[in-house]
Amino acid sequence: MVYHSSFVNEEGITKACGCPLLPLKSHIKGPAPVYENDGTDVVDEAITFFRANVFFRNFDIQSSADKLLIYLTFYINVALKKLEGCRTLAEGTKAIINLGLEEVPVPGESGFPFPGLFGLPKAREEAELFRNYLKQIREETSGRLLSVAYRSNGTPNKWWLAFAKRKFMNIIAL
Repeated sequence: MVYHSSFVNEEGITKACGCPLLPLKSHIKGPAPVYENDGTDVVDEAITFFRANVFFRNFDIQSSADKLLIYLTFYINVALKKLEGCRTLAEGTKAIINLGLEEVPVPGESGFPFPGLFGLPKAREEAELFRNYLKQIREETSGRLLSVAYRSNGTPNKWWLAFAKRKFMNIIAL
């Protein structure tokens, strides 16, 4: 059974391209609202559910927050592939920073991994808002992923990096 997002109440949540711009526990500047509670945010959820959800080829979407969970699961898969050859935390950090510098495509642009999952932007402003949100959430996910992919002594955690070989929803991450 696929793990779904617990963020189903979308009252007062801004949307871009059909995706809710959920709050984040983040210090990174961007369009995401600040998460006020002490609980888990969508990034924590994606990292927690990643090792179970990566095995599924189909994902039944129950809320629009599930779309964001699918995107983050795919991004974590891509990030783990980048970390696969890195033997130290310093090398891994460098690889993740380089991944963060890549251009973030939005729906309708070439390179977006899930055509049809999110709606096309209605205006240029919506596309930029969504691009900035994805960039912020990718940076936040990358930082938190490093803390689970590497042990406190800086060596790789094989129980996480082994999942770099998995294909999520039969999509090959480059």
